[in-house]
Amino acid sequence: MSLAAAVEAVDLDESGWLLEADSGEPVPEHRLRDHFTERLAPPDWATDIFVYVHGWQTSPSSAQRTAERLLALVHDAFTSAPDRYPALAAEAFNPWCVVVRWPSSSQVTPSGYRRIRDRAHAMGARDGNGYAAHILGRFLGYLDGERADPAAAPVLANQEGQYLHLVGHSFGCRLLCEAVQWAADARLDDTLGWSSAGRSPSRPFTADSMVLFQMAARRDAFLSLFPCILPSEAHDGAPLRGPVVATYSRHDRATGFWHLRAERQPGIGHSGIGPAPAPIFTTRLLSLDERYPLTALDHRFVNVDASDTYVRGRRLSPAGAHSDHVRPESAHLLLSLADHSR
Repeated sequence: MSLAAAVEAVDLDESGWLLEADSGEPVPEHRLRDHFTERLAPPDWATDIFVYVHGWQTSPSSAQRTAERLLALVHDAFTSAPDRYPALAAEAFNPWCVVVRWPSSSQVTPSGYRRIRDRAHAMGARDGNGYAAHILGRFLGYLDGERADPAAAPVLANQEGQYLHLVGHSFGCRLLCEAVQWAADARLDDTLGWSSAGRSPSRPFTADSMVLFQMAARRDAFLSLFPCILPSEAHDGAPLRGPVVATYSRHDRATGFWHLRAERQPGIGHSGIGPAPAPIFTTRLLSLDERYPLTALDHRFVNVDASDTYVRGRRLSPAGAHSDHVRPESAHLLLSLADHSR
């Protein structure tokens, strides 16, 4: 199996609706389950499922390459030193990734930035005509249903040991959070997959971790926009059981300077998660030679300072290090979360 074969794609239009891979035509509502089954059924060999949603200024081909590069880094980091991840080393580790592609290109100007910011919001907003949260929520529900009974193995694994990890970048983090929150508010009859062990039967899926690389959202987003993605007294059945982990770097000009101009405050990708519904723990992005202790990641919200690592930007790019997350250190973070999920 090649690494490229371990990456599949989901395409959304500007409204957030699912498109057929071959024709580019919208998938009819009644065919959603069939489409997922035909195109995106988790393979039996996969132990961990990663769902990756890309960010601003990313073409479909670039999104595919980015997901493949990230998965290759995960593969290399694990195979080069599996003892760094003892729980993974004790069993097979075979990741499978689905990249969610959406129209994120615009002019590299403040108005272009605002345009994609508004599109990402409109695609996922539950109070408008956007469908991304609905489609992604149903897809994640489908994946959870395909994972069989989470009680069959530790945490949320099924009998084949499949764990679910959510990964976003930039504005893609917004779409992912909207999807998770949609699931928190979803009606019982508006989902595709169910797992009731140890949680509310009205939630369509659960996930073991969520990593938000350089999120393009205001620092209080988990109070103002996404207050329901983690379990609480008000939302005991919220679908995300693992931590919300957000990287940030002071070299990220897209979520620093640009976000400051667009929303009058820096974004999470520049300064980390600010006020949140639960305490926030802050750590730094570690090198491959340093292990993340459980105490560094076992929190509802974790800020990861990547300012010493995410430093590079494309030549003359006004976004700075906004897209510098495809790094071995990022793979190490993903693997550490997968390891601690066991």
